[in-house]
Amino acid sequence: MRVCKVLGPVVASAKHPAFVGKKTLTVQPIDAQGRAAGESFIAMDNVQAGVGDVVLVMNEGSGIRQILEEPASPCRALIVGIVDMVDEAAGASTRAA
Repeated sequence: MRVCKVLGPVVASAKHPAFVGKKTLTVQPIDAQGRAAGESFIAMDNVQAGVGDVVLVMNEGSGIRQILEEPASPCRALIVGIVDMVDEAAGASTRAA
């Protein structure tokens, strides 16, 4: 799983049937301080996330198919949680911005 920040929605007039009626968002991986940590990518939303939310993104196909209860789903990234706070190893806690 990765911690990411939602950048915005992805709108597509033509898409794979598995994505019809599903919300997709562009997300940016971030580090514990909230700085960009890698390239942005597209993830299907499963928790009603919005722009600016810090989210947990699952990148494991088998786990995603189990959550969606779709054995043949082509989904490669799924937003599975909205982060309220990150508790760093040093003991300091950081609220999600």
